[in-house]
Amino acid sequence: MFREWSVKYFEPLSMWLMVLGIVGISQPWSLWLHRYGFTITLIGLVGFIVFSHIKPRPPGKRSKR
Repeated sequence: MFREWSVKYFEPLSMWLMVLGIVGISQPWSLWLHRYGFTITLIGLVGFIVFSHIKPRPPGKRSKR
């Protein structure tokens, strides 16, 4: 179940975190977003790398539980 959640929820969330961080670095209005924009981008990047390597199982395979 975690593998399906990884593809369905965590990968897109990581992508949106990267976008939010880049926007935060680029915008001049919010000092908090500008200050933590790189950290937000880095968290999104690490999350994307981790979750993009977790692929769902093929439909015919089941776990050995």
